[in-house]
This record gives sequence, structure tokens and C-alpha cells, in this order.
Amino acid sequence: MNLHRIAGLVLALLGLPVGAVEFRSVSEPSLLYDAPSSKADPKFIIARGTPVELVVNLGKWVKVRDSGGGLLWIERAKLAEHRTVIVTAASAAVLESAAESAPVVFEVAKDVVLELLEAAPVGWAKVRHRDGQSGFVRVSKVWGL
Repeated sequence: MNLHRIAGLVLALLGLPVGAVEFRSVSEPSLLYDAPSSKADPKFIIARGTPVELVVNLGKWVKVRDSGGGLLWIERAKLAEHRTVIVTAASAAVLESAAESAPVVFEVAKDVVLELLEAAPVGWAKVRHRDGQSGFVRVSKVWGL
């Protein structure tokens, strides 16, 4: 048995994703718990639209990671297919096109959530701000892809 197959089996047994990372956004303000149960200790409320990485799936519960690396549990029903990203840099310029020389459409601060519109050329993401403005941002400035 080769090393890649062994690693895949170990990850599968641990309930971790094998392959692509999967992201979702939170559909409504929701409690995050320290265990997969509504009887577990609630740790905090996560805001609507916040992107999360799906780490472990257990029926109606999902262990998620936030942009800061925190791992907690959320009810699957509180997650949307709709994708968002969050700015992790101190600020990020959203440009008219996917080119460093493109005009700036708007600037966003750290922790601002943007709607992910589509995949763009390598290194870029097309996004929209809640006020309706859209453009391209460097993927190195956001988390949730």
C-alpha cells in the first residue's frame, strides 16, 4: 500500500476531508458549540454571511474552522451554499479588473465580508460588497476560497 493511500485512509477515518477544501457561509446569526449537540456549551454567535471551512461532517452537525483558525460546531441547517470571503489583510483594494494596474473601485478593511461572485484568473476573486459595488480582489487578501 503506498503512502498516499494510507494517508487518505487515515484522514477518512478521522472524518477529515480528503482532497479539496470546502467552504460555506453562515445563513443567519448562529451559535457555535464546543461539541456536536445543542446541549453542549455554546461558545459564541457567528454573524450571518461569515465564511467557514467545513472540517468534519456528522449528520446534522458540522465542525467548522473560521478565518482565525478556531474550530467549533454548528448545525448544518445554519450553513448556506452561498459563498463569501472575509478580508484578512489590514485593507484590500477591489479593482475594476483582475490586473494590478486596474483602477480601484473601492477599498475594504480587515474583517469585511464580501460575496464571492465567481472564480477569476489565478490569484484573483470577483467579489461584491453589500452596497452593490463589485470588482476583483487578490486572493492573498481574503480567506474563504
